[in-house]
Amino acid sequence: MRLPSLPLIATAVTSLFTLTHCASMTSGSSGTVSSRSFGKTSAGQPVTIYKLVNPKGAEVEIMDWGATIVSVKVPDKAGKLGDVVLGFDHLSDYETKSPFFGCIAGRYANRIAKGKFSLDGKDYTLATNNGPNSLHGGKVGFDKKLWKRVGASTGASLTLEMTSPDGDEGYPGALHTTLTYTWTDANELEMHYTATTDKATVLNLTNHSYFNLGGAGNGTILDHELTLNCDTFTPTDDTMIPTGEIRPAAGTPLNFTTPHVIGARINDAYVPLTQGKGYDHNFIINGSGMRTAALAHDPKSGRTLEVVTTEPAVQLYTGNFLDGTIVGKSGKRYPHRGGFCLETQHYPDSPNHPTFPSTVLKPGDTYKQTTVFKFGVK
Repeated sequence: MRLPSLPLIATAVTSLFTLTHCASMTSGSSGTVSSRSFGKTSAGQPVTIYKLVNPKGAEVEIMDWGATIVSVKVPDKAGKLGDVVLGFDHLSDYETKSPFFGCIAGRYANRIAKGKFSLDGKDYTLATNNGPNSLHGGKVGFDKKLWKRVGASTGASLTLEMTSPDGDEGYPGALHTTLTYTWTDANELEMHYTATTDKATVLNLTNHSYFNLGGAGNGTILDHELTLNCDTFTPTDDTMIPTGEIRPAAGTPLNFTTPHVIGARINDAYVPLTQGKGYDHNFIINGSGMRTAALAHDPKSGRTLEVVTTEPAVQLYTGNFLDGTIVGKSGKRYPHRGGFCLETQHYPDSPNHPTFPSTVLKPGDTYKQTTVFKFGVK
């Protein structure tokens, strides 16, 4: 897939972002799936990596521990394949060093204030693992669970499932989650989530891949160009919990409605930026249904990434806490701001903000979410 040029996006952003993307869901996959051992966890659980390869030779690797995207190898403008996802060569590093590289974050992606919320008149207390708050599901979230492969593959497709028991990390209800990854012939990684529960609970799932379109470990992402289909964002307090305000991005360094280089304003003396030590913000996606949330472009490699989703928001995170001490794939160190995340999600701390879109899942209902990472060149 070839994205329009960034100048074209700048002049026609409204018409582009209001397009629906049903076609992305029917592009099909005629590729293959293979598997290999990735060793055992410290608890002795065997872990498997599945490789999804399409007819073009582009490939994605996903492991069943954390339902984690381990690698995405796609071509640059010269046709050379390169891995654009940060990660590790060894399972032990994912267990002990990973800042959520590539994983599924849940039960509740992002933060819940003070690890507390009320539902149907009952108070719940969660594990806190980010200062006073609960982050990405707590101390043992979905990123640290072994998922199980189910069903037979059709083309380059993989379905994983996992059941989180009632009371897991403080959350109510036995929650059964299914996630299907499909790697299409057009270099699009589709992620289809469903979940059901036996008690009312709250749920917010996302994939937490760190991307560097120039190649994992190849410098920073500060020269990447980014466009967001987001007119507003949710400001936070000093612990990164939303205040409840919905603020226009226009006139601020958080305005990406037209293309901007990520590094151009990242160090501006603007309170939301200083709070997050860079971009670490929940942006509200314009429109509803399946639509574009973001467009990223690396001018050097020519690689592009379009993120399409059904979710109401996307968290932009620019690797602000990477510091060069993490050694990743092929012995490469990941520098400060060496990757960016585009986490499609509901708003942070929604269970404590009645005016935010609800994240409550009740028995008899089914949680459904679809997000697609579309890779291309220009």
